Amino acid sequence: MNQTQTDLDRLQRMTQTITIDQLITMYYFEFGNNYVFNGERHDFWEFLYVDRGEIEVMADETLHRLGQGMMIFHKPNEYHRFYATNGKAPNVIVMTFECHSEAMGSFRDMVVSLKDEERNLLAGIVKEGMNAFEFPFRHPLIRRDDAQVGSEQLIQCYLEILLLRLLRRQTLNPRKPLLSSAAKEKTNDELGRHIANYLDDRLNTMVSLDEISRVFMIGKTQIKEQFKKTTGLSVKAYVANARVEKAKVMIRETTDNMTEIAEKLGFGSVHYFSRAFKKRTRMTPTEYAKTVKARLK
Repeated sequence: MNQTQTDLDRLQRMTQTITIDQLITMYYFEFGNNYVFNGERHDFWEFLYVDRGEIEVMADETLHRLGQGMMIFHKPNEYHRFYATNGKAPNVIVMTFECHSEAMGSFRDMVVSLKDEERNLLAGIVKEGMNAFEFPFRHPLIRRDDAQVGSEQLIQCYLEILLLRLLRRQTLNPRKPLLSSAAKEKTNDELGRHIANYLDDRLNTMVSLDEISRVFMIGKTQIKEQFKKTTGLSVKAYVANARVEKAKVMIRETTDNMTEIAEKLGFGSVHYFSRAFKKRTRMTPTEYAKTVKARLK
């Protein structure tokens, strides 16, 4: 039986549950430990994700406390404000966008803790944002002259997938995983996290693979493979990044000067500290400190 062209078009057209119409802003903020955002409202969607620290968010008349790994959605025209709590300097990701899909109604007043796969999607959004736009992000977003091909479309794709995953979590009961594979994956991930925690506690010293092998009683090859799988980095690269991230926190939360911070984090000199910091952040520690102070004004 022959099908008409109209029938074929109908069969091939994919159902779109959520479609992002426009990306308005995206930010990765590293605030001081006494930061206060006085609030705003706008006629488009926004989400805020806490990458580090704790904040309190006021959404219209409702107060929410968000810890690391939590996300809140603000519906159009909802007044919202937030501030740092417990003396911790928060890192937050904020995105605003237009979406008129009916399914977005499920995100009204949503506060959710992201799972690993969802955090990976969010990390992909930020990574492609840095590929597409000048960083630090600003409003309006400025396209990079050397933007990688497809980066803006990937932002849209990752964001739509993230929203679809959250929507599915809300509307469907998750199927139980196979215990054997799930338990094994959890054990391996926990090993990687334990090693990362061990390194985080010893950023002022040079920790060798031999030492990690002795402490965790596993071979160096397994350490390198599992740590890279869990963190996406080699041990050496992880420590280098962790030192700079810890330096940022110390700049925002302590009164230590740059020389004291360099010494406490095991840098050979303040000059080496400054070079390592700039290599990973595109600014010197002093320039970074000035940007933190500027956000408090």
